[in-house]
Amino acid sequence: MITVGEKAPAFALKDQDDRTVRLSQFAGQWVVLYFYPRDDTPGCTKEACEFSADLDSFGGLDAVVLGCSPDDPARHRAFIQKHALKLTLLSDPERTVMQQYGAWGEKKLYGKTTVGVIRSTVLIDAVGAVAHHWRAVRAAGHAEKVREKLRTLRAAAAPGI
Repeated sequence: MITVGEKAPAFALKDQDDRTVRLSQFAGQWVVLYFYPRDDTPGCTKEACEFSADLDSFGGLDAVVLGCSPDDPARHRAFIQKHALKLTLLSDPERTVMQQYGAWGEKKLYGKTTVGVIRSTVLIDAVGAVAHHWRAVRAAGHAEKVREKLRTLRAAAAPGI
C-alpha cells in the first residue's frame, strides 16, 4: 500500500506502443497515475476521454497523465484509436504495479464483493513522492478533480517542485 509523503513505488510497464515506460523517466514532473479496470467500457471510456480532453491543462501544470489497466498494448492501441485519445496507457497484466499502488483487491460491485481493479488515482510530485491518493473514484468528473488538486498542491509546493 502507498502512503502520502512517501516515495512512490518504481515501475516499468509497456505502453500502447510496446515501449517500456518507467516512473523514473518523469523525474522533475508531476505524474497522474490512474488505474482503471478495462479499455472501452462505459466508465473507463468516460474517464479516459475526460483526461485526454484536459491533457493540455495538465501539461501546463508540468504533469503527465498515465492510465494503467491489465489490458495488453494491442487492446490499448485499439482503445486509443477508437476514441482519439491522446493518453499514454500502461499495461499491467500481472497486476504487480496495481498491487503496489493499492489498485487491486476486494471491492463491492452491485452489492457483491469481488476481486479486481479498484478505480483509483495517485498523484506523484516532481521529486517522486506520493502527493495525493484517491482510493476509489467515480469516473465522471474525476479528471477535473485531479487537475484542481494538482493546481492546489503545486501552488503550495516549495519553489522548484
